[in-house]
Amino acid sequence: MVQEYADYIERIEIDSLWSGQKHVVWNLDRKVNVLSGINGVGKSTILNKVVKGLAAGGVFADHMPTGVRLQVVPASASRIRYDVIRSFDRPLINGDMMAKVDLSLVTELDWQLFQLQRKYLDYQVNIGNRIIHALQSGLPNAAEEAQRISEPKCRFQNMIDKLFAETGKKIIRSENEIRFSQIGEVLMPYQLSSGEKQMLAILLTVLVQDNEPYVFFMDEPEVSLHVDWQQQLIDLVLELNPNVQIILTTHSPAVIMNGWMDKVTEVTDITL
Repeated sequence: MVQEYADYIERIEIDSLWSGQKHVVWNLDRKVNVLSGINGVGKSTILNKVVKGLAAGGVFADHMPTGVRLQVVPASASRIRYDVIRSFDRPLINGDMMAKVDLSLVTELDWQLFQLQRKYLDYQVNIGNRIIHALQSGLPNAAEEAQRISEPKCRFQNMIDKLFAETGKKIIRSENEIRFSQIGEVLMPYQLSSGEKQMLAILLTVLVQDNEPYVFFMDEPEVSLHVDWQQQLIDLVLELNPNVQIILTTHSPAVIMNGWMDKVTEVTDITL
């Protein structure tokens, strides 16, 4: 049977980096790929080219209108699941959109968290239906199966509570949407610090993919993150979804210090 969605990207080729002056060939690891280099060498440009190629749908065909070609596994796949996290929390420009949704949304990261809240609700409905189906199956291991289905959500909540423990914030687990309690006060995600928002957005993005194989692009995710969180970042993402493939750019040594130094690729090593 032909598999529609790829499990991961095996190789990236870019023909037109900087108006054709550079050709990129990057062979990827199944799990973790870190692109490094000095400012201006093209880290974010490479990542953005790939993401734009995926959005345009021109990366799997022989004819490449985007100048990007991906080799994926399995080779017969014609689509790939992916998400993108960028570090720069710029002001939200579309004021009309903000007014229609929520006046507390003032940055692009706020808007991203708002969209993730919607996906989180859908995710909960999905796993809730699967838990009900498991419990109604009549199988002897029905309770264990229901527990297994609910485990990633509990793991996510435990991760966030542990990360935010120093400031006394905890996810309110009785709520359908993500809200926090802090010394008797209820906080929305948009009231968090920029680093807390960034970490919440990253882990929530991973969670709602529901353990599906997919590619997670992160452009300098360390910005706003405390050095301890930078060191944990890759491990937390893989713990939440072992089927993810991470492709990230970074300037921070802390991001790779937890055993990922051999997954670093210099831009100069993949450009011709």
